[in-house]
Amino acid sequence: MGNYRLSNPASNDKTRRIYEYICGNFGKRIITAQQESIWVKGSEYEMDHLKAVTGRLPAMRGLDFKDNDFEGVVERSKEWSSRGGLVNICWHTGVGISGYPESKEEFPDFERLFTEGTEENRTLMATWERGARCLQELRDADVTVLWRPFHEFDGKWFWWGKGGAENFKRLWRMMYEKYTREYGLNNLIWVLGYADNVEDGWYPGDEYCDIVGSDHYEENGASTHKLGWERSRALADKPAAFHECGPLPEISDFVRDGAMWSWFMIWHSKFLMENDEGVLSRVYNDDLAVTLDKLPENLSCN
Repeated sequence: MGNYRLSNPASNDKTRRIYEYICGNFGKRIITAQQESIWVKGSEYEMDHLKAVTGRLPAMRGLDFKDNDFEGVVERSKEWSSRGGLVNICWHTGVGISGYPESKEEFPDFERLFTEGTEENRTLMATWERGARCLQELRDADVTVLWRPFHEFDGKWFWWGKGGAENFKRLWRMMYEKYTREYGLNNLIWVLGYADNVEDGWYPGDEYCDIVGSDHYEENGASTHKLGWERSRALADKPAAFHECGPLPEISDFVRDGAMWSWFMIWHSKFLMENDEGVLSRVYNDDLAVTLDKLPENLSCN
């Protein structure tokens, strides 16, 4: 494994500690993570299920700014961080603030999107500012965010991937520069989340991200996640994460495949509930799995 450094040299102390922990842990043990839903039976639906089935809670909580849930995401992120947990945020949105349907249905004119003064650019900048203000609030509360914008870009089903690789890379770099330089978001660890095949040509550069990885929802995930691992590791000398999955491989499968991802994250609602409870319990109670109770205390210190 490599000698990893955060892309943003101005990252705050807590963010550096968390990244150092992730890097030191990478390849040795796997961090448990769970994406939340808020529309099924409340925000604790997935967490309560995992606690009941495994006796433990995930080390990392996945949240989403979609559908204007800015205040809710900020409050739940603060609460989770106060318990010593890791916070991961993605964002399903259109060019303007919206939700999942718009993230898939829109196909903007990218040249106008990048041109200062156009309506498209003004709308995008207003959207980004709304997200940045929430991330600043988390920064000021000493919450580090594993920030995963524009996920599954190379799948080209979300608007941010529909313009092709060059437009995506330009978009990613523009957000990185704006959030890092203009908004001073020194509490972000930038997570580049590919779709399952990790397509060539989409990488924005080492100086613009901190963690790479892929998703996979195939039923035989115990074997098919390996391709994403191999391509992620060949792509960049960065820690690699299994950003989203449905059925969860056994820890022994990760070990067998030589694919000890930094973390795995089961997607929310039905994707978690369709997992075999015996597998969940074995994974969460494996010595190689990091759950909330196993995270070091210094990650939650101010």
